[in-house]
Amino acid sequence: MHNPFESLARNIIYQQLHGNAAGAIHQRVRDLFGNSGRLKPEDILNAPEDLLRRAGLSTAKTVAIKDLAAKTLDGTVPTLARLRRMEDEEIIERLTTVRGIGRWTVEMLLIFRLGRPDVLPVGDFAVRKGFMNVYGLKEQPKPRELLQHGERWRPFRSVASWYLWRASEEKQR
Repeated sequence: MHNPFESLARNIIYQQLHGNAAGAIHQRVRDLFGNSGRLKPEDILNAPEDLLRRAGLSTAKTVAIKDLAAKTLDGTVPTLARLRRMEDEEIIERLTTVRGIGRWTVEMLLIFRLGRPDVLPVGDFAVRKGFMNVYGLKEQPKPRELLQHGERWRPFRSVASWYLWRASEEKQR
């Protein structure tokens, strides 16, 4: 896994963009600094906003990545070693103080970067759609309903999420 700063910066860049476009912008931002393609919080903080904007970042994403850099340097964003020792909810609480990072973004970090086995992202559209498809519902469940049902999948709700993502790709029966 990349360090938390790099992973979260990538997540911010990729938000609400098609994968190819996001990948190109991410690469352009990385290329600005050399560093063998690694992003460092110091580089982002010292970079003029117009330089980041020319690489393809929106104003909102520029502000968010600069906030992420500052909060990484001040310790708000824990090191990878510290994250591995923290509880999921504690990580969510800490990281959602960073501009542009919400619960869903942290849940993706927990599942895909930290390998946490018991995360159910009930706000994820595809997870809810997959649940609807699997259970033959006419509409997606509300997050609260999915959370309640998901209790039976504990302590492997991340695995259930993977299956629900796949099920979201299937046509409803």
